[in-house]
Amino acid sequence: MAAPNVSSGSSFKSTTSHTTDDWTPPSGTLKTPIYQPVKSAKPHSLSNLPLTSEQQIKYNTVLESVSQWTTVPATTAANAPQAPLQDHERMWLTRECLLRYLRATKWHTPNALKRLQSTLSWRREYGADTFTADYISPENETGKQLVLGYDNEARPCLYLNPAKQNTKMSDRQIHHLCYMLDRTIDMMPPGQESACLLINFRGAGGGHVPTVAQARAVLNILQNHSPERLGKALISELPWYVSTFFKLISPFIDPVTREKMKFNEDLTKYIPKEQLWSQYGGKTNGGLDFEYSHDDYWPALEKEVQRRRAGYRERWEKGGKRIGEYEEYLRGGKVRSLAEVEGAEGTRRDAALLQLRRKVLVGKVRWEDWRATRQKERSPPAAAPAAPERTTTDILLEKERRRLD
Repeated sequence: MAAPNVSSGSSFKSTTSHTTDDWTPPSGTLKTPIYQPVKSAKPHSLSNLPLTSEQQIKYNTVLESVSQWTTVPATTAANAPQAPLQDHERMWLTRECLLRYLRATKWHTPNALKRLQSTLSWRREYGADTFTADYISPENETGKQLVLGYDNEARPCLYLNPAKQNTKMSDRQIHHLCYMLDRTIDMMPPGQESACLLINFRGAGGGHVPTVAQARAVLNILQNHSPERLGKALISELPWYVSTFFKLISPFIDPVTREKMKFNEDLTKYIPKEQLWSQYGGKTNGGLDFEYSHDDYWPALEKEVQRRRAGYRERWEKGGKRIGEYEEYLRGGKVRSLAEVEGAEGTRRDAALLQLRRKVLVGKVRWEDWRATRQKERSPPAAAPAAPERTTTDILLEKERRRLD
């Protein structure tokens, strides 16, 4: 099936209003996630910017190719067996997803396609879509990772608290981060496609610092399989040994990621005071009075993300299960589905063609009338015809009426 040629620059226009009511701070200590940004937070998405003609062609090329995928490798191994593309994988291949991979590969279409397929295979191999809240729960009993609040650009904030490490080194620790990154994505409002990462090393001893191997695994997830998802990384209170650790892993951090990392800055420059955890921002700044209670926070987060995921999938199915669907539509924003946009464009194209045909018809009618008049002026007088003859004009008008009917 050929992919639709929908103009990402002119046809798509974000009309997001992520919230109509301002967020009200709790009267007491908060123990659950925050479900919306403050009203002043303005989502910013690179995918909403108009594409150049060249970028549009490259996007259409990637969309055309991906729309024809029916299978992808089951693992990242060379010559891995193919397995059918599943609905949740097709749903992942949104317009914004394709654009993120294109931007990450500097608009090199073969590389973008290769990396898209690689991520699908990696998620299968890694089991990213099989991690459950119950499986991850033991890792988060101390609240060492939290999705809590939104920054000034309506990015959901993911807090990492190394000092609260409560488990021994294992694969599940990295699974935990992968799971929480996906939950952070679930909490994005319409029009947003990146997250704000906060890491505070206050109270973290040398044993709380991840190994270089763990750091490389995390960077692999962030840079290779979640491109363009990191909007900002705010890192605070680094002891000397953590600074040394960052120097060790810096060769593995790509320039784009490094540019988004900010060290020991005033966090209120990036996050509204009322949604910034006081443990990070300082109570003198007004901060958010939050206390982690696993029994309260964990089920509340799971309930909210399941609600959002159900709505996301319902809208995807209602829109026709399209690859290249708009994420803002899927998140419940004011943007119409891809099918609706295409239908509106088709109606506009049909109207334009009809108008053009009518102009051509008028021109033909005028030409035929003029020619008939000239012939009549040049012809000698003749007896009146026995019956009126159909003119070329009559024939053209009749054909056009039949076509329109």
